[in-house]
Order: sequence, then C-alpha cells, then structure tokens
Amino acid sequence: MTASGVRAHARITARPDGRGGTALPVLDGEGPLAPRRTRASGAEARVMMVGAMSGPHGGDRFSVEVRVEEGARLHVGSAAATLALPGQGKDEARYGVRLDVADGAELHWMPEQLISARGSDLHVTTRAELGPGARLVLREEQVLGRAGEEPGRLTSRLTVRVAGHAVLDQELSCGPGAPGGWDGPAVLGEYRSVGQLVVARPEFAGNPVAARMLGERAALMPLAGPAVLVSAVAPDALSLRRTLDEALTWLSAQLSAN
Repeated sequence: MTASGVRAHARITARPDGRGGTALPVLDGEGPLAPRRTRASGAEARVMMVGAMSGPHGGDRFSVEVRVEEGARLHVGSAAATLALPGQGKDEARYGVRLDVADGAELHWMPEQLISARGSDLHVTTRAELGPGARLVLREEQVLGRAGEEPGRLTSRLTVRVAGHAVLDQELSCGPGAPGGWDGPAVLGEYRSVGQLVVARPEFAGNPVAARMLGERAALMPLAGPAVLVSAVAPDALSLRRTLDEALTWLSAQLSAN
C-alpha cells in the first residue's frame, strides 16, 4: 500500500498437464487479489478470484494477467461482486485485465458484477489477445450504483484482438463528470445495469452469425473476425445476468446446429 492507494497484481498461467487436463503452474496474487484453484471440470481448470479486501478505492491500482497456453482450458470466475468505492483522496482507481489465449487454447472469463458506488471513480481496461484458433467467452457486467443510490464515475474500455488484428475496441463512460448523453435514450436510458458478452471461436469464420436483437434489451453483432458481441442493458443485475445467460445459450445452440 502507498500513500495514494493499494497496488495489487495477480497472475494466472494455464498449460496442458500431459494427462488430458490443465495445470496451473502460476497462480499468485497479492493484497485484495487472491486467485484460488477450485474443482476442475474435465480438461478445464477452474480458478476463483477471492477478494481479500474491499475495493478498489480511489487511488488503488489493480491488475490481473491471465495466460492460457496452447491446448489448455481455463475458467476464471469471482466469489463476489467487485465494489468500487470512494477513497480518501481524489485520485481515480484503475483496474487493468490482460488476457492472452494461445492458438488452440480456451478461456472463459466470467467475473461477477462490478458495482460503481456513489462517490467512486474507477477506470477499467480489459484487453484480450487471442491466437487465430483461440476460443474465448468473456462476460462483463457493470451496475451503476447500489440500490437507491446514484452511481460513481465509471469508465470501461474493452479491446479484443485476434491474430494481431483488432476486432473490438469500445469504451463506455458513465456517472458524474462523464460525457453528456450516457443516461439518454441512445445509451442507457432509464437502465442502470449494462453488460457485454464476447464469444470468439474459429467456427465463426466459416459460419458467421447475423446481427439480430435478442429480446427487447440486447443486441448481437458479428465482429470483424471470428467473434460476436452481445450488448445488453437491464433494470437490475439479476435481469442483466439472465439476459446474457440466455444469449450464451442461444449462441451455443447455433454452434451445435452447425
């Protein structure tokens, strides 16, 4: 910890164990970032991120690096929602996630919601670098404010690259001080929960999925590569999760049918 906030870093590396499963030769974290191995599911290793402290608070700097090597399969979740809180100073908090998935590897990045509490100021960046034959399921969910509470300031940037080519680079900024229009009808409107689901699979290169609405509050869009993006808004976190789960189920059925 420093005068301006907590510095914390976590690293996870997954590689084939030579017996049909996935080993975790690197699994370490510090401070509030505590990755823990959980029961594996077939060839897939599973890791749960456990928050050892509250936060991030203003001035904190968190980072997570995940590397999945060729032939490995990894699922990463979190034990609870991440709660962005105000700090003693006025500095923003930063949370950076870097995901590297090699050709022939698979990663499910499925953390719980990020909640932006009143008075907080958090900048989140998630960057996924995929090999040409990598598989990725990435879910992000942001909840603006706790029950009956105004949100803090939240800026979230998500980038995905496949074989060195950018297929997605988007940023959303919400809350006090954010550019005007974030709560207008063209962006969030009355809703205060927003989420993204990115699914990248080499099968999409030969069988692209057409753009379509998924219900009234979600849209599926093919990306400029073997991947699709689902964007959704909802009145609350539970409804948002249900919408994204339904979208993933629909996509899985499409892949199975082809």
